[in-house]
Amino acid sequence: MSDILHLATEADWATRGETYAPKGWRQEGFVHCSTSEQLAKTANKHFLGRSDLVLLTIDAAQLVPLVVWEDTAGSGEDFPHIYGEINVDSITSAIPFPAGADGTFDAWSQPR
Repeated sequence: MSDILHLATEADWATRGETYAPKGWRQEGFVHCSTSEQLAKTANKHFLGRSDLVLLTIDAAQLVPLVVWEDTAGSGEDFPHIYGEINVDSITSAIPFPAGADGTFDAWSQPR
């Protein structure tokens, strides 16, 4: 399984310990994630204009909680959802991910 991506707010990321989960994830039941191909669309839909984001790259093979690929929004596209708090040792990078000058997010390619 390849890496999956999660957009965290700086405030949520700052609360991590041995695990990380965004505020409010329990109400949803899972942590929303994306692939690199889905990232810009997700960011523009949910975080337009935000400059306080951190992009987490997660090694799915190292995750303790279950990852389920599903279409919970009825979009016709499956997204990776993590059913539990993310063990921090599965996170391979955490980098700032601000919107551009116009408030939008561009496509992102994972560094090789």
